[in-house]
Amino acid sequence: MHVRGWRRSWQERSKLERIDLYSRVTISSIPWLFTLSWQLAPFKSDIRHEPLPLVLGSLLLLVSLAQCLLSNRNVQRSYAHYLGISVFPGRRTLAPLALLLLGVGLLASLAAVDGVAGPGLLLMSLNAPMAFVITRVLLVPLRTFVIESLVLTALTTAALAAAGVRGGTLAGVVPTTLFGFVLVLISVRPSAWSLSVMWQAEEARDVQARLAVAEERLRFGRDMHDVLGRNLAVIALKSELAVELAQRGRPEALDQMVEVQRIARASQQEVRDVVRGYREADLTTELAGAQGVLRAAGIECAVTGGDGTGLPGPIQSALGWVVREAATNVLRHGDPGRCTIRLDVSADTVVLSVENDGASTTAPEGTGSGLAGLRERLGVLDGVLEAGPAKDGLFRLSARIPLARAESPDAPHAPSGDMSRMALLEERR
Repeated sequence: MHVRGWRRSWQERSKLERIDLYSRVTISSIPWLFTLSWQLAPFKSDIRHEPLPLVLGSLLLLVSLAQCLLSNRNVQRSYAHYLGISVFPGRRTLAPLALLLLGVGLLASLAAVDGVAGPGLLLMSLNAPMAFVITRVLLVPLRTFVIESLVLTALTTAALAAAGVRGGTLAGVVPTTLFGFVLVLISVRPSAWSLSVMWQAEEARDVQARLAVAEERLRFGRDMHDVLGRNLAVIALKSELAVELAQRGRPEALDQMVEVQRIARASQQEVRDVVRGYREADLTTELAGAQGVLRAAGIECAVTGGDGTGLPGPIQSALGWVVREAATNVLRHGDPGRCTIRLDVSADTVVLSVENDGASTTAPEGTGSGLAGLRERLGVLDGVLEAGPAKDGLFRLSARIPLARAESPDAPHAPSGDMSRMALLEERR
């Protein structure tokens, strides 16, 4: 059950959220890998198997494990600090710093008591500051981190020199310790920088989408103003004229009111035309738009079988909505890598099918209001919609419309008066 829950949680995350989680887990695991390899290795041959050296080595191992725990606790806040989301509390660095100093002291004591030298001492000196600097590199500027790295290297070298370490072993402590700082710098810092760039790009896409919606609303508002502004002004003037003529008992008042009625009906029809053109989907445009959006999201998309040119208007509108809803579902559900949109036109039937891989197996199929709305649109044209898993792990959405029915003169059209239901569908999108 836990494995299934973790899998569902992973599939529900976006690609960027998965990268973010992967980066954080990787950074959290690095100090544990270093400690369990570099700190345990000297126990085999470099540390004498006597009570005092084993006790000091075990204490040093426990201190390193405690540093790993504190490092994992601080990773989340360190990332948030680097990304500018929140400020890292300075007091949270006190305990890791104290453990680092304690670890250096234990390392020097072990070198003095046991006389450990060579590769074992170099590995332990390399591991001593790792858990501390893995989070520290995200909290301070690059210049400050370099200065702190030099100070910690000098501190470790001085402690070991005071413990009696001499010769090539002491000379090797400096490059070994500095190598650890460089390793952390080139692995952790670029990872956090890449995440910050990707999150900024994601925020920019959200802003761009909101601006596009706002621009479309302005365009629609301008269209409505162009349609109604002049006609309402004429209606107001003619109504005033009709009132004056009626007060004078002039028969021309009736002609003016008839003209007002004609303009009002014409305005009503023009508004219907604007709303219908705003809400109807063009198949050719939707196919090109879906292909562009999916490719921009890193999904390989192929459109085959034509673009629907020459099909009756009702069919183009209905299939345009199918393409729009299918592209939305591909982006929102699962982790697709490729998508194929195929339009087949025969003598009596038009079939549009959308197939994609990487579909989520945990999401219920066919229960969304988007698919229900599509079935309503297709039902007006005696069409059917099918959605579900296909072979080879693909997910297929297929719409079938009889061509003869749509071309008949008395073919019904989608109702344009139910504005509330249409508004809800638009708002959901």
